[in-house]
Amino acid sequence: MEASLQIQRPFSLRNNSTNSKIRLLSGSFSNGRFGISFHSSPGCKEFPGNSVTSLIRATADYPRRRPRKSSNPRPSPKGFMPKTQVGTSIQKRDQNDSGEKESSSPSSSNEYTGPGNKLTETKADAGEEQMSEFVPETSLLSNQVKTITDVLGEAQEETDEIEEKKDETPSMVQHSPTINSHDIVEKGTMAGTDEDKAELGAPEILKKVDVVVDKEPDVEEALMKEKLETEARAGNETLMKQKLEMEARARAREEALMKWKLEMEAREREEALVKEKLEMEARAREEALMKQKLEMEARARKKLLEELAEENFSVGNKLFVHPQVVKPDQSIEVFLNRSLSTLKGESDVLIMGAFNDWRWKSFTKKMQKTDLKGDWWSCQVDIPKEAYNMDFVFFNGGDVYENNSSKDFFIPVESGMDASAFENFLLEEKRRELERLAAEEAERERQAEEQRRLEAEKAASEADRAQAKMEIEKRRKILFQLMKKAEQSVDNVWYIEPSEFKGEDMVKFYYNRSSGPLAQAEEVWIHGGHNNWKDGLTIVERLICAEKDSGDWWYADVVVPDRSLVVDWVFADGPPQSAKVYDNNNYEDFHATVPNRIPEELYWVEEEHQIYKRLQEERKQREEAIRAKAEKTARLKAEAKEKTMKMFLLSQKHIVYTEPLEVRAGMTVTVFYNPSNTVLNGKPEVWFRCSFNRWTHRNGPLPPKKMTPAENGPHVKVTVKVPLDAYMMDFVFSEKEDGGIYDNKNGMDYHIPVVGGVNKTPPMHIVHVAVEMAPIAKVGGLGDVVTSLSRAVQDLGHNVEIILPKYDCMNLSNVKDFQFNRSYHWGGTEIKVWYGKVEGLSVYFIEPQNGMFWAGCIYGCRNDGERFGFFCHAALEFLLQSGAHPDILHCHDWSSAPVAWLFKDNYMHYGLSGARVVFTIHNLEFGAGNIGKAMAYADKATTVSPNYSREVSGNPVIAHHLHKFHGILNGIDPDIWDPYNDKFIPISYTSENVVEGKRAAKLALQQRLGLKTSDRPLVGIISRLTAQKGIHLIKHAILRTLERDGQVVLLGSAPDPRIQNDFVNLANQLHSTHGDRARLCLTYDEPLSHLIYAGSDFILVPSIFEPCGLTQLTAMRYGSIPVVRKTGGLYDTVFDVDHDKERAQAIGIEPNGFSFDGADSSGVDYALNRAITAWYEGQEWFNSLCKRVMEQDWSWNRPALDYMELYYSACK
Repeated sequence: MEASLQIQRPFSLRNNSTNSKIRLLSGSFSNGRFGISFHSSPGCKEFPGNSVTSLIRATADYPRRRPRKSSNPRPSPKGFMPKTQVGTSIQKRDQNDSGEKESSSPSSSNEYTGPGNKLTETKADAGEEQMSEFVPETSLLSNQVKTITDVLGEAQEETDEIEEKKDETPSMVQHSPTINSHDIVEKGTMAGTDEDKAELGAPEILKKVDVVVDKEPDVEEALMKEKLETEARAGNETLMKQKLEMEARARAREEALMKWKLEMEAREREEALVKEKLEMEARAREEALMKQKLEMEARARKKLLEELAEENFSVGNKLFVHPQVVKPDQSIEVFLNRSLSTLKGESDVLIMGAFNDWRWKSFTKKMQKTDLKGDWWSCQVDIPKEAYNMDFVFFNGGDVYENNSSKDFFIPVESGMDASAFENFLLEEKRRELERLAAEEAERERQAEEQRRLEAEKAASEADRAQAKMEIEKRRKILFQLMKKAEQSVDNVWYIEPSEFKGEDMVKFYYNRSSGPLAQAEEVWIHGGHNNWKDGLTIVERLICAEKDSGDWWYADVVVPDRSLVVDWVFADGPPQSAKVYDNNNYEDFHATVPNRIPEELYWVEEEHQIYKRLQEERKQREEAIRAKAEKTARLKAEAKEKTMKMFLLSQKHIVYTEPLEVRAGMTVTVFYNPSNTVLNGKPEVWFRCSFNRWTHRNGPLPPKKMTPAENGPHVKVTVKVPLDAYMMDFVFSEKEDGGIYDNKNGMDYHIPVVGGVNKTPPMHIVHVAVEMAPIAKVGGLGDVVTSLSRAVQDLGHNVEIILPKYDCMNLSNVKDFQFNRSYHWGGTEIKVWYGKVEGLSVYFIEPQNGMFWAGCIYGCRNDGERFGFFCHAALEFLLQSGAHPDILHCHDWSSAPVAWLFKDNYMHYGLSGARVVFTIHNLEFGAGNIGKAMAYADKATTVSPNYSREVSGNPVIAHHLHKFHGILNGIDPDIWDPYNDKFIPISYTSENVVEGKRAAKLALQQRLGLKTSDRPLVGIISRLTAQKGIHLIKHAILRTLERDGQVVLLGSAPDPRIQNDFVNLANQLHSTHGDRARLCLTYDEPLSHLIYAGSDFILVPSIFEPCGLTQLTAMRYGSIPVVRKTGGLYDTVFDVDHDKERAQAIGIEPNGFSFDGADSSGVDYALNRAITAWYEGQEWFNSLCKRVMEQDWSWNRPALDYMELYYSACK
C-alpha cells in the first residue's frame, strides 16, 4: 500500500523585514520517506509571512509489515538546543478566534482550513478506494470479492500507518530567522495542548532541526518555541482523527460484509429449500409413474396368467410356470391346478424339489391359493445360477404325492450350465470342501499332538523330579557315611593348614611321604575331588618338600572345591596318566570334612535342583535326537517312494509314457506310444481308447482317438483332458477305430496314477490265508513276504487282513490287543477265533479244538497236508459266518493252495461271490500237486520274480495257465532292515556316511567273533545250508577268500544232520588253522545277522536255484555288495558291474554287484576274484559302489504297486 499525505501549514512572522531562510536537515524512516520544507510566500495575502509545506510519503505492505520504528529519540544535530516555548493568554485567545473564524470556510488542498482539519490530502491505492466505496449487491455473487479477513487486514494496515506517522516526525524544518511571536499567537498556527505536544513528540522534532539564524532576543525565541509546540500538537490531533476515521471505516466495512454474509446464507437456505421442494416433487412424479407402471404390469401379468391358466386347463395340463422360459439366477412362479392332481381336496399343498437331477440345493415350500379362475395354487422358487434343470413333486405335507406318475416333474433351465459343466463345478466344490476338511483335521491333529506333548512333558518332568529325589537320597546316605569316617588330620600321615577353611579357600595339604607306600617315590602328587568324588578328579597338584625337622613332609597348595562338604584324595608317584604307585588309605581313600562348609540342607536342595535340570536336559536331547531321527527316516522313506513311483512310470517308457510324467487331475496330458515294441508293430493306424478310475468313471470310456506321429522317433501321440475326479488313467491301443488287434498289456491294460483329484482310490478288501507270518510264526521267506506285502499294500490305503493257524508254539508277545473274537462249529469240532495286531496288521487266529495245531511245531507232522487243508476250509467258513465280503483272497504256496478250489466249489455261490482268488508260488519244489490244482482254480497266479516265472513256465503244473501267470519280485521290509535305526549295529548310518558306519560295524563284528581287527576284505554268508543254496559253492568260496587273505563269516544251519555235521567239521578245521580270519556260526542268530550284513564288504549267495532271494536285497540295504549266481530272482536284482550295464539301465538303475553263471568252483572264482581285487585296488570306487547300492530301493514299494495292478486285473 502506498499513501501520499501532504500537509501545508501557512504561518507568518510579525517581523517580516528580514527574509531569512531556515534550512532543515532531511531524515529517512524505516517504513517510508518523510520530508518537510519551509519557504517564504510573499504572494499570500492573508498570511504575509512565510508558508510551510510538508510532504509525507509512506510505503507499506500489510502481509509483510516491517517493524515499527523504535521510540528512542535520534540524537539532535550538532549545535541544536531546543528551548521550551511559553505561550501567553493573548496568544491562546487569538488562536481560538482564528479557529472559529476559519472553520466555516471551505477546505482547500493548498490553504489552511482550520485547526481541526490539518490533513488536506490523502491518496490511497485502488484496493482501498474499492473497499471504502463497497456496497454489497446480489449481482456481486458472480464476481470475486475480498474476504472479511482482507478488509480487516487493510483497515489494520491503515491504522498502523497512522501510528508509524506519529512516531516518524520530520527530520528537516525550514523557517525564517525573524519570527514575530504575536503573529504566532494571533493566527494560532501552533496552537495545541500540552498533551498534544507530548503525543506528537515536538521535542524530538526540535532536536532534529539544525537552525542557522541570527541571534534574537529571548522573547522571540520563546515565541518560536511556542509556535513549534503548537504545530506539533495540531499535527498529533490530525493523525489521531485520521486513525479514528479509518477505524470507523473498517468497522463499517466489517458490518457491511457481515450483513452481506448473512444475506448470502439466507439466500442459500432459501435456494436449498427450493431445490429440496423440486426434488420431492420429482420423486413424487417418479413414484406415481412407477406405481402406474407396476399397476399396468400387474394387470398385464394377471391377464397373462389368466390366459395361461385357461390354456393349460383346457388341454388338461395340471401345472405351468411363469415366466415360461426359465433361466438361471432368477425367480419363477410355479402353478398347480389342485383339482387336476392327486391332491384334489387336500387342504395343504407343498412343493418339494431340487436342481440338476435332484443333486443341487433341495427345497420345500408351501403353496398358496391364487385368485385365478379355477383351483390354481402357486409359490415362488429361486433358480440358482448353477442349475440346468429343476426337478420337483407336489405333496400334502404327509404321504399323498403328485409326482407325475412316479416320473417326477422336470423343467429345463436355459442359458445356464450344462450337465458337464455342473459336474466340474461339483468336483471343484468337493475339492475345496476336502481341502477345508483336511485343514481342519490337520489343525485338530496338531492341537491333539500339542496336548499329547504337553501331557508327556508334564509326566516326564514329574518323573525327572522323582528320579532326582531318588538320586539325592542315595547320594546323601553314602556321603553321610563317608563324612562319619572323615577326619581333620592323621598323626604322622597328613594334615591341612589352616585347620579352619571353606570352599574356594587356598590351603596346604601336608603329607608324610615316609608314612606309606610312596616312601621311595621321587615325586609325590595329590589326586583329589570332593563330596565322594562327585565331579571326578578336580584336584591335581605336585607336592614339594616341606624341609621340616622331623619326618619326610611334603606339601601342595590346593584350592578347596566350591560347595565342598568333604574333600576326597589319594597320593601318587605321578600325575593321573602316568602314576603307578598310590597311597589310597588302604583302598578307602583319604577324606576330610570342610569345617566351614555350607549348610547341608541348602546343599542337597541345590544338588537336587541341579540333578533335575541335568535330567531334563538329557531327556530333551534324547527326545530331540529321536525326533530328528524319525523325521529323517520318514523323509528317506518318502524319497524312496517318490523315486520308486518315478521308476514305475518310466519302466514302460520303451512302450508308453506321458508328458508331464506325473499326471494331475484337471490337466491336459500327452500320451506317447511306441507300437514298434508291441503287437501293433507295422500297423498303419493306432487308435487310443481311454477311460479313468479303473474303467469306472461316470462319463464312461472316451471316444476312440486316432494317434498322430510324434515329432521324432517311432512314437505316436494323443492329448487327453484328465477330469478332476480321476485317480487313475486307463487305456489300451488298437489298430482300428472299431477294434481289431489290441495291445492291452497281456490283459492287464495300461494304468497311470493320477494325483490331486477330488476322488481317491477306493480301498480294496484283501485277505491273506497263510500258514506263516513273521515274526510270530516264521520258518522261511514265506513269513516275511506275508507280513511285508500286507504292510506295503495297507500303506497304499487298502484294508488288509490275515488269517493264520493258532499254533501252540507261537510267540504271542509280538501280538498286540490279543483277544477272543468268536467261536463256531464246523468239521465236527468247535473252532475258536482270536484277534490281534501284528506289525500293525489285523490278524485272525484259527484254533480248532480238536488239537490239530497243538503239535508244537509249524511243519514236520506226518499229516501236514490234512492239517493245512482243514485250516483253509475253516478260514473260508469263518469269512462266511462273520459276514465278510473280501475283494481278494490271496493264498500262498502249497500249504494254503486248497483255498482256491474250496472257495470255487463251496463258497463262491454262497455269500462270498464278490471275491477273486490270487495264488502265489514261493517255491515249486514242494507240494506240486496242490500247486497245480490251485493254478487251475485261481483267477490270477504269481511267483516271486519275473525270471523265476520264466524258468518254471515249462513245468506241467504251470504251462497250461501262462495267460494268468505273472512274476512279481519280492521286496524287503525297510523298517525291519534299516541301518539307520538298527539297534544291533554300533552306529546308525545311511548312504551319506556308509563308509564310517560299515567300518565301525566291521570292527564290532571282528571283536565279537574273535577275528583279527585288521582292514581286509570280509565276505559274509547268511543262509540255510541246503543243496538249493549251493553248499558246495559256499565251501569253495570260504577257502578262496582265505587264499586271497580275506576274512569270512558264515551264519546258518542245516536241517539235514549230515550237512550240519559236515559244516561242524569244517568249522573246527578253519578255527584251528585260520582262527583269526574265519568264523562259522552254525545256528540262527538274528542280532548277529544284522551285524554281518552291516560289517561285511560282500555277501555271497551262490544258490543253485532261487525263486527270489531276500539275502542279496538285505545286503544292499546295508551297503554290502552281493556276489551271486545268475538264477531266479538273483538275476532280476543283481546287475554285474562289468557285464550288465545296459540291462540295469533298462529298468532305471546302475550296476550293483558281481555275478556268475556256472554252478561250479570256476564260476564262483570268477565273480569272487573280481570282487576282492576291486576292494584291494580301488577303495574309493568300492566305497562309491556301497553308497550306490544303499540308495537303490529294494523295498516293497514297487512290488506293492505291481500286486495292486494284479488285484484290479483279477476283479475286472
